[in-house]
Amino acid sequence: MTRQYFGTDGIRGTVGQPPITPDFVLRLAHAVGRVLRRTEERPMVLIGKDTRISGYMLESALESGFNSAGVDVMLLGPLPTPGVAYLTRAQRASLGVVISASHNPYPDNGIKFFSAQGTKLSDEWELAVEAALNEPPVWADSASLGKTRRLDDAAGRYIEFCKSTFPQDLTLKGLKIVVDGAHGAAYQVAPKVFHELGAEVLSIGCAPDGLNINHEVGATHPDALVRAVRANRAHYGIALDGDADRLQMVDASGRLYNGDELLYLMASDRMGRDEHVPGVVGTLMTNMAVEVALRERGVKFVRAKVGDRYVLEELARHHWVLGGEGSGHLLALDRHTTGDGLVSALQILQACVRSGQTLAQLLAGVSLYPQVLLNVRLQPGQDWKANQVLADTTRAVEQELGSSGRVLIRASGTEPLLRVMVEARSAQLASSCAQRLADAARAG
Repeated sequence: MTRQYFGTDGIRGTVGQPPITPDFVLRLAHAVGRVLRRTEERPMVLIGKDTRISGYMLESALESGFNSAGVDVMLLGPLPTPGVAYLTRAQRASLGVVISASHNPYPDNGIKFFSAQGTKLSDEWELAVEAALNEPPVWADSASLGKTRRLDDAAGRYIEFCKSTFPQDLTLKGLKIVVDGAHGAAYQVAPKVFHELGAEVLSIGCAPDGLNINHEVGATHPDALVRAVRANRAHYGIALDGDADRLQMVDASGRLYNGDELLYLMASDRMGRDEHVPGVVGTLMTNMAVEVALRERGVKFVRAKVGDRYVLEELARHHWVLGGEGSGHLLALDRHTTGDGLVSALQILQACVRSGQTLAQLLAGVSLYPQVLLNVRLQPGQDWKANQVLADTTRAVEQELGSSGRVLIRASGTEPLLRVMVEARSAQLASSCAQRLADAARAG
């Protein structure tokens, strides 16, 4: 069966258009509640959200839907997605619910769910919810209705959890850090985490008004952080996205480090402390330099499809703990069950503090390959896989690049576009090869 509503990361869309409407979200919560009650007499769910103005409306709809199915609700207020995952486990809740569209602008919103263990839920569970959505509601009688209460110290509990992932014998004293909260879910907690560990903290992107989430700040717009780090002569800059599960970092020179580099550093730091790192999971888009550097150190590297959901699946399959994407979704499953921008930042900072080295020094052995990405518009019904000119050109380019580059051609999942990506040691070679492939794609 194919899923009608659930995508790779819950249900997402434009507010006011199906399925992100209050009536659908109420039905969704009711359906989820009915699924939960098949195995549990009195389930309890946690609901957290980011700072979008639509969060109030959707939170009320979820609350009503769950209560109507006989499910108790605990409201967390604005809290990072990984904070909801953590508290779902800590509170022994049946389910965690997050109202967020992550790095998208404020007109979008979404609903995603975490299991009682703080992990993503299975396809089978999502299909069961979609089946329940197609059934008529079964309203609980008055005596069986769910109740709602608020967890007043949710932020404080999550702050303490984040701090617990940083070594007890280390401190951030002496460091000036700029924290960019993307006007999102971490606007309160992120500055406090680093401040309470000893850093001097300067905040940007920490003044949400319901409409400015991810707007020209945060992990998807790191220029603001680069400017702030330089202007304030800070040692580091930390950029999160709207729900704080992504991370980008900046050093004192204003140099930006993406998720690929930070993933390598997390693995390298562990190896430097004689921890065994059997393997690391990246994605189809992970820079080849990371794969080469890890393999030179005897670490296996596996590529998953793009999306942290698929990275998690590969980690589970291999029983590994480290994985991530260039976008900054980083996973350290011995620290948390899901990607967490704050926990990841603390992993990177502890490597710098312990070694006494800067990000640039720690990553001196990894120089990212130039990567060129071109988009080719597909005609309706066009089968790019049957394009013989493209197939022949791809073979020729791959032969020319040999082991010092790679080609990735894939259709966009959201637009009628073919994405042509080439990596090579030379920017000029990557560009010319990508152009040849794009021309071949159009010729077909």
